[in-house]
Amino acid sequence: MVFNWSPIIALNLVLCIIVLILGFLSYSRNRNQVPLYLSIAFGLFGISHLMELFRGRGNLECVLIVVRLAAYVLVIVALYKAAFETNA
Repeated sequence: MVFNWSPIIALNLVLCIIVLILGFLSYSRNRNQVPLYLSIAFGLFGISHLMELFRGRGNLECVLIVVRLAAYVLVIVALYKAAFETNA
């Protein structure tokens, strides 16, 4: 495994961690699933950033595509729930 330093990817990783923590805190306080889904999605984005920083000799491009696609699907689900959820 080789460490490839990139300030942009490292900053994105730090921001993903912050969103992850705040999302879990928000979910734990009000049990709204939208922050939980967003938090998990940004956790997945963080994993993809870690994979970019610690890119090994193998080709991880397919894994990165799957991880990022899953994260985007979670964001779409969360925003759909926020837009169309009824609070009855």
